[in-house]
Amino acid sequence: MTSLDKPPMTTSTVKWRFPTVHPEGRKYAAIAFGLTLLLTILSKVLFWPMIGVTIWVLTFFRDPVRTTPQGDGLIVAPADGLVTMIQRVPIPRELIGDLGEAPLIRVSMFMSVFDVHINRTPIAGTIRQVVYISGKFLNADLDKASDENERQHIVVEGRDGRRIGFTQIAGLVARRIVPFVKPGDMVATGQRVGLIRFGSRVDVYLPDDCAPQVTLGQRTIAGETVIGRVDGVPVTGIAQ
Repeated sequence: MTSLDKPPMTTSTVKWRFPTVHPEGRKYAAIAFGLTLLLTILSKVLFWPMIGVTIWVLTFFRDPVRTTPQGDGLIVAPADGLVTMIQRVPIPRELIGDLGEAPLIRVSMFMSVFDVHINRTPIAGTIRQVVYISGKFLNADLDKASDENERQHIVVEGRDGRRIGFTQIAGLVARRIVPFVKPGDMVATGQRVGLIRFGSRVDVYLPDDCAPQVTLGQRTIAGETVIGRVDGVPVTGIAQ
């Protein structure tokens, strides 16, 4: 058999499967299903609406497998959602010690109640800071939500010493930010670091040598979409 006759090199096939439900959501699904049974006893008319609610809860806490792009200098999206802001802004005071005092470009991703709410780290490295701050529950799409809403700041230091800060922000419906990591933990790019319940936003602060690779109105996929690139060329204008 000649080289031309040999079959091409292949790898294992990849098959689609239903996303799993994160353990954090199973108790909520159990509660919704219990209410479904109870309300159905009182009125059968409520059966299908409540089944719909149960399915929505399972969908909200879905935890799909993600394929993270490989390469030096890439910063991936920490959240599924809509890019609503790309703007140079002052650093939150809780992050100044790690990121410095100079304003940085902030990329904001708004998550609706239909998006996956598992958040992932933008880079590989060591978790340097996890700071939870209680606050209000304004519309997460508002700019002032970054300073007034319940939020959690996370800083990751890469192997090259570069630090990336990002913030999980609760929204109108969200009432709980759940961390999966703590300071000192080692994480891989795209690894799960936490979730926010029921509608929220995530902000990422890009260092000055990292150019944004997304545009306003673009949808991101956590752990897959490249939102920044070290020494790259910006693909969008930046509001100053």
